[in-house]
Parts: sequence; C-alpha cells; structure tokens
Amino acid sequence: MLGTILLILLILMLVGALPTWPHSRSWGYYPSGTLSILLIVVIVLALSGRI
Repeated sequence: MLGTILLILLILMLVGALPTWPHSRSWGYYPSGTLSILLIVVIVLALSGRI
C-alpha cells in the first residue's frame, strides 16, 4: 500500500516539474530529470519487493 501511494506521489511530482509555465522555463529539465531518477529508483525497489 505504501509503495503504491509513493509511486502515485512521485508521478504527480514528475508531471508538476515539467517546465511548461513561464516562470519555470529557464529551469530546463533539471527538476523533472531529478524526479525521473527518483521514480525509477522507486519502481525498481517496488519490483524487487523492498518497498
């Protein structure tokens, strides 16, 4: 249950970090790249049964 909630939360954070708004265009893809790495780590941990 905790893994599912964590996965959904990270997916929402990933969508929220996309630089589509005028104030965040200069950020580039740095925030979404960091969250993508976190998402991959959580998916790997969930598939291996550690979460």
